[in-house]
Amino acid sequence: MTDFLQAIHKWYNQNLRDLPWRETSDPYKIWISEIILQQTRVAQGISYYHRFIERFPTVTDLAEAEEDEVLKLWQGLGYYSRARNLHVAAQTISGKYGGEFPKSYTEIRDLKGIGPYTAAAIASIAFGLPYPALDGNVYRVLARYFGIFAPPNSGEGKKKFLKIAEEIIPAENPGFHNQAMMEFGALQCIPLSPDCPNCPLIASCYAAGHQKVTQLPVKTPKTSQRNRYFYYYYIESGKDTWLEKRTGKDIWENLYQFPLVETKQELSDEEIAGLRPSFMKNDTINIKAVSAQKKHILSHQIIFARLIHLETDGNFKLNNHFIKVPQKDIHTFAVPRLVEKLMEETGIF
Repeated sequence: MTDFLQAIHKWYNQNLRDLPWRETSDPYKIWISEIILQQTRVAQGISYYHRFIERFPTVTDLAEAEEDEVLKLWQGLGYYSRARNLHVAAQTISGKYGGEFPKSYTEIRDLKGIGPYTAAAIASIAFGLPYPALDGNVYRVLARYFGIFAPPNSGEGKKKFLKIAEEIIPAENPGFHNQAMMEFGALQCIPLSPDCPNCPLIASCYAAGHQKVTQLPVKTPKTSQRNRYFYYYYIESGKDTWLEKRTGKDIWENLYQFPLVETKQELSDEEIAGLRPSFMKNDTINIKAVSAQKKHILSHQIIFARLIHLETDGNFKLNNHFIKVPQKDIHTFAVPRLVEKLMEETGIF
């Protein structure tokens, strides 16, 4: 076990990437980086991290912000519930802890949206507490090296991985160890075609020795995805257009979008032309264009979307559920990435 840790730590010292969140022990900044990196690759996450820290340099700044602004900064990352949870947790820290980030693992874990992995990462890196951070990269390293065939997301797997991770984490500088394990999985013990011949652990790695690298970690079957069909209406009314805010517990809660019609089946161009949404009533309209279909894949559903560009006169009105917005200001609203892509591809944005 000592050889394993020494090899991982030596490798990390020689190969660690220069990342902005590694230049600080501020738990707030570490927290922001961890939540962002759960959504995207490091290369893209850096720009989001800098924007968040520049706009919200402290947890109090984030707590006092409007939710719409937080969602706008998060735009493009997906899983917007994470951004809403960030905001709620910041308000808890600001109100309950006087703006000072809690220092115990239990208190960190109790914050909205923070799971065992994120709590362990913050606790170990910011406060030196010996809690192992188990992300996908670490699961892969442990599964291959120790020969663990239980799926990481199964009850049995979680117990096995946690037991080993707790046994190997050093009491001294556990944050360094956690980062070393994550970096090793991200750069060396990668999912596909890892460079095993040049791995410092090859001599004692179970997967390398038993030709099981491609089989570990064991993956559980993906859940089935359902199809949804979205038809957005970009209504050009003089210099204005209309947006609506998504509510309820569906995807993209509290984000803005163009008026939407969802159907159970895909519509033909003729059916789209004959569609009369309830919010249009008997208004005189002219269909200027209909975009190509855009496919957007989420964890449990696949959305097929098209943007219908309508032209109406300046007297056109919608009920209070919709918001009249100058076309030039659309970019200031937080919208789902799917809507943003449709706008970009049709030249609206």
